[in-house]
Amino acid sequence: MEIERKFLLNNDDWRRHIVSSIEIKQGYISDIPERTVRVRVTQNKAWLTLKGTTKGIKREEFEFEICKADAEKMLVIFCDNNKIIKTRHIVKHQNRTWEIDEFEGKLKGLIIAETELESENEVIELPEWLGKEVSYDSRYFNSNLIKETFTDEGFS
Repeated sequence: MEIERKFLLNNDDWRRHIVSSIEIKQGYISDIPERTVRVRVTQNKAWLTLKGTTKGIKREEFEFEICKADAEKMLVIFCDNNKIIKTRHIVKHQNRTWEIDEFEGKLKGLIIAETELESENEVIELPEWLGKEVSYDSRYFNSNLIKETFTDEGFS
């Protein structure tokens, strides 16, 4: 089960707290909201992830590490234009890990912070650099971002 909250960012103050960063390429074999199938590749590893319907801020998730060469082939064969390239920055704040995704290509300029929760009701302290919460806005699901273009004014 995946339970997470997502936010846009107010400023770049979070950059001072980066612990590590990694480039991620991912594509969607299926981007149907009820069942997304994602292939993700980083420098050294790859995963196949299946996700169910989102209910509030949670959904079922199954993730399997797979051969990187196979994942690269899947991105080419099955994902067509359904690909995202982003840099994921790991940021620590108040003993909580935040994953901050900085998107490239047609989504350049979009930066989303997310953190995973133990339960939907978990209370967390929000860093001052967080902006608008977008946890419930399906436009910000990665499986939907592949269909969007982002500009300084937002989505077009």
